[in-house]
Amino acid sequence: MTFLYKDQLSLFESNDDLNSRIYGYKKKDFEVKYLDRIEANMIIRRNHYSHKVVMASTDHFGVYINNVLLGVLQYGHALNPKSISNIIPDSTFDNFRELNRMWLSDEAPKNSESRAISYSIKILKKKYKDLKWIQSFADERCGKLGVVYQASNFRYYGRHLSQFYEYNGEVLHKLMLTSPKHMEITRKRFKVDIQKILENSNKMSLWQFRYIYFLDQRLVSQCLLEEKPYPKPKTFYQQK
Repeated sequence: MTFLYKDQLSLFESNDDLNSRIYGYKKKDFEVKYLDRIEANMIIRRNHYSHKVVMASTDHFGVYINNVLLGVLQYGHALNPKSISNIIPDSTFDNFRELNRMWLSDEAPKNSESRAISYSIKILKKKYKDLKWIQSFADERCGKLGVVYQASNFRYYGRHLSQFYEYNGEVLHKLMLTSPKHMEITRKRFKVDIQKILENSNKMSLWQFRYIYFLDQRLVSQCLLEEKPYPKPKTFYQQK
């Protein structure tokens, strides 16, 4: 197992300089490394079930198996950044990342998802010394309720219903049509007034399952949310 760097450390550079140059992590034939944003976005739009990207993504990783690109992970900030202090008090942008998109090809071997998450977290932890916790949501549309996060030792903090709007074959989170900052992005993207989108959309409510991975275990006791047992697809869908 080894970290990958853009170039060698000179005699005059510190370890912090070296960490800023990290771009990947590799073990034998399995490698996760930084990927160009444009290429990552293109792959996610083509293959992810949502067919859209999160504009707040900051770190884009490609998953290479036997030197073949078979997956993409994207980390960034939350759609509503102010909400993080309601989860972990006094958290800042530097402390937090959200895994907001992940796709792996069916050609990838079993357990590749959890392995890709593990390697990408190693890279982020090495690169960002203030990073303390990572959040991700499993969407009901996936049908597995976040099993991959369970396999990756994330803790589970319950579910909530989120409102989405299906417009022109795309599913938009409520914030994209209600938050002034995101409304402007949506307007430019679809080249149409927000009210028209609302009038011509199918409104739906979908369960979102919240998972958190703590790089700093001291934050577990500070979390304002109640940790819950992992949801299981068989039990959940029988209850619905």
